Amino acid sequence: MSKLIYLDNAATTKVKDEVLKEMLPYFTEEYGNPSAIYTFAQKTRKAVDSARSQVAELIGAKADEMYFTAGGSESDNWALKATADAYGNKGKHIITSKIEHHAILHTCEYLEKKGFEVTYLDVDSDGKISLEELEKAIREDTILISIMAANNEIGTIQPLAEIGRIAHEHGVLFHTDAVQAYGHIPLNVDEMNIDMLSASGHKFGGPKGIGLMYIRKGVKIRSFIHGGAQERNRRAGTHNTTGIIGIGTAAKLAGQDLEKNKAKQEELRNHLIERVLAEIPYSRLNGHKEDRLPGNANFCFRFIEGESLLILLDQLGVCASSGSACTSGSLDPSHVLLAIGLPHEIAHGSLRLTLSEETTLEDIDFVVDELVKIVERLRKMSPLYEDFVKRQA
Repeated sequence: MSKLIYLDNAATTKVKDEVLKEMLPYFTEEYGNPSAIYTFAQKTRKAVDSARSQVAELIGAKADEMYFTAGGSESDNWALKATADAYGNKGKHIITSKIEHHAILHTCEYLEKKGFEVTYLDVDSDGKISLEELEKAIREDTILISIMAANNEIGTIQPLAEIGRIAHEHGVLFHTDAVQAYGHIPLNVDEMNIDMLSASGHKFGGPKGIGLMYIRKGVKIRSFIHGGAQERNRRAGTHNTTGIIGIGTAAKLAGQDLEKNKAKQEELRNHLIERVLAEIPYSRLNGHKEDRLPGNANFCFRFIEGESLLILLDQLGVCASSGSACTSGSLDPSHVLLAIGLPHEIAHGSLRLTLSEETTLEDIDFVVDELVKIVERLRKMSPLYEDFVKRQA
């Protein structure tokens, strides 16, 4: 392995140098608890307040509508469970989609055991929900619509503004899991009628173990973690000061460079997609061609297993994935790929390549050059491919 080419940025990103620099003093020099009243802790409190403003600004929110959590999964759990708790007297119906992250789907399963009903919307072959079907699914007892901003596997971006408009016209709360979108594409909670939003620091150059939750003023969401008065009595626990400063700095940097990074990644992503589809027969792009995250490319290659692809790429120093990092130990095909209509045998041959601002054209060309050879090699070992070629002759 001569060089590491990291193309799994949907799983996690490298902490940016500027982020780490801002975090370091709060490990050893400014280590005061921001909840304390003495002078030594005041700098830490101010730094936390500054970070809150930074994460709010990126989505057009107010600082006092932002809450820090331990990550995207906690924020997703908080949004669904606390809404069910606070609004359960009004109704027990929730709407989501079949391609949500498991932090949403498994929480919905938990709530179903508690007596709630969940409608799981289908998606089309590109991974988009139908706005018409969404509106038809709304009932008198619907209390929440939770649709992800962009899919973590295939990168498809959902029509958030239209979803939010439909939700508000029917008096229903709208939550979006924006873990993959926050810091990568423009988001505005007012323009998109978003009531709650989840995000995670390590997906856009911040540290792991820190997330955020946007809760619109007036939404009656109660505490999810009890035991203290932190986060304006809504989330107990000593503040993760270094993580908070890290996510705040990462949000500031993401806002400054968003359009530039988006344009660069889209150009490289399109080059990657064009080369793969042109040079590897029987390959397929998964997800919407235009309405997709700038750094996401997800493919299926017929007649091979995605795991074999990953092993051979790893031997070349290329980090990639076959889907969500949270299900990497599962032998089942992706629920997202099955939901967009792919049969099991094709869904098993998936490869997700996700870029960052550090990805270069040379990286992309090297990976495609090697991918062409790897796919050809694996197909030569496949009896299914051999039979397929004979039938085509």
